[in-house]
Amino acid sequence: MASLNLLPHPPPSSFSSSSFHRLRCNTLLLAPKPFQRRPSFLVKSAVGVAEPAAYSSGYAGDTSDSISSLKLNLLSAVSGLNRGLAASEDDLRKADGAAKELEAAGGLVDLSVGLDKLQGRWKLIYSSAFSSRTLGGSRPGPPIGRLLPITLGQVFQRIDILSKDFDNIVELQLGAPWPLPPLEVTATLAHKFELIGSSKVKIVFEKTTVKTTGNLQQVPQLEVPRIPDALRPSSNTGSGEFEVTYLDSDTRITRGDRGELRVFVIS
Repeated sequence: MASLNLLPHPPPSSFSSSSFHRLRCNTLLLAPKPFQRRPSFLVKSAVGVAEPAAYSSGYAGDTSDSISSLKLNLLSAVSGLNRGLAASEDDLRKADGAAKELEAAGGLVDLSVGLDKLQGRWKLIYSSAFSSRTLGGSRPGPPIGRLLPITLGQVFQRIDILSKDFDNIVELQLGAPWPLPPLEVTATLAHKFELIGSSKVKIVFEKTTVKTTGNLQQVPQLEVPRIPDALRPSSNTGSGEFEVTYLDSDTRITRGDRGELRVFVIS
């Protein structure tokens, strides 16, 4: 088959130079362009057929890195404060600021669809209420190092979303006359809880039990008699509310009904 000569040369004598120029330009425009391969990103589907990959901006990873950084910043702000017992006014402000940054980055908490994240045993690592030097913070409670020789140990919250049990577990060391060693006990304040709205939790007190540990762990558990309602201070109703302002698989931030900031990590 004879090859096609797109550009005849020399031009016929009947062509003017301007006519030849127009013919050459039109021919170049009609000529097929070289094939250009465009980049494509392919993923292998479940049936083995290559399909275009979904576009991803990468912001998810950036957000995750930001959350991790803010969590580290919060843990750094509350470290060395003995769960808040040793916090100064400046420490309280720094911890509150670090918590607000993490709360803002995490967004609104919706426990109506993520209640299972509450499940488990949580360790309290900071409470702004402890700056008042009482076990209950701004609530009535035995003072630390004033009237009673009490040393506060670890504090936990044990939450069961099926039975609605909500237990505050406090490890205490009670002073004893010399030469007797301090008495180590674990107090469990049992509550039931219910969800109010999307992020608020209400707890209702049921009973307090005390169990000795250490050398006296064989002593049976003791249930502390409940104060009659008529003798109970009006500020101590046996119930309380708090809002979960940040929650993931290992960290939880709550704000109490008296403004208490509490930070927990999964135990």
